[in-house]
Amino acid sequence: MKLATLKEGGRDGSLVVVSRDLTLCQPVPAVARTLQAALDDWDAAAPRLAETYAALNNGHARHARPFDPRHCHSPLPRAYQWADGSAYLNQVELVRKARGAEVPASFYTDPLMYQGGSDSFIGPRDAVVAQEAWGIDFEAEVAVVTGDVPLGATPEAAARAIRLVMLVNDVSLRNLIPAELAKGFGFFQSKPASAFSPVAVTPDELGEDWRHVKLHRPLVVTLNGRPFGRPDAGTDMSFDFGRLIAHAAKTRELEAGSIVGSGTVSNRPPGLERSSIENGGVGYCCLAELRMVETIEQGQPATPFMRHGDTVRIEMFDREGGSIFGAIESTVACASDHAEGND
Repeated sequence: MKLATLKEGGRDGSLVVVSRDLTLCQPVPAVARTLQAALDDWDAAAPRLAETYAALNNGHARHARPFDPRHCHSPLPRAYQWADGSAYLNQVELVRKARGAEVPASFYTDPLMYQGGSDSFIGPRDAVVAQEAWGIDFEAEVAVVTGDVPLGATPEAAARAIRLVMLVNDVSLRNLIPAELAKGFGFFQSKPASAFSPVAVTPDELGEDWRHVKLHRPLVVTLNGRPFGRPDAGTDMSFDFGRLIAHAAKTRELEAGSIVGSGTVSNRPPGLERSSIENGGVGYCCLAELRMVETIEQGQPATPFMRHGDTVRIEMFDREGGSIFGAIESTVACASDHAEGND
């Protein structure tokens, strides 16, 4: 089934069930007013939500209304946990190669992960507010939402705790990252609020494209209307979501509603010169990867980071060409225009 949160009914929005073709939705206040409430009582809520989903798809829903992604929050407007991995080692290898450094052996056996801010996310059609000098970048990823995960859960147990799958634009401010990491205390200012897809779906909705605890579909990215990337999210994913969740739960419990991301989707090209879409490759899911390729090939990056007014669109399609999660469309707005006291 497919679920979304509308920007109505308070800070955490109102849960709706969305039809498979993303044209209709229906509020379900008698089941759960918010997605978090549904996740807190998933065993009881899920069958009732599934009944509404079937009615929507069969044309029998009694209170259906048009679904408009522009009215959506991220499925969880805020969450108890947002932990983002780095499961695609091609990108890690490119970073090291651009610096002339080797990849530590542990990176191939132990996932990289950081804990992001989760007190608020931006909606799938909301602006990314930042200054150009900060080096604004997008990162197109897949993410999962979990139920309760016990401390020390195995990857197999962690995989069984996956409730929903969605897409994410994990915004990065690249020019702020080096100084923060140099302090030895990790990201904070350089990782502002992320945006998630309008719709989150249960793994069974993905059919055979959800296998080995990975989503095997191309992630389609356009920048200002031009094709930028279409790598397959299941290819070259070194750590599946079971491994990533188990890594996060090694020393703590994860509560229902925790979000775990894959990291920027990246495929290994047959050769760097053939990695871009223009040259027949699958392209990229962030500007930083393209800039690393340019640095390796030319000695310095040529592509700028995002500027005010730039728009990135992130979407995934099923085998029939239908949008699975709806699209994230993030347009960059100037931070000064949103400063306190400005209209």
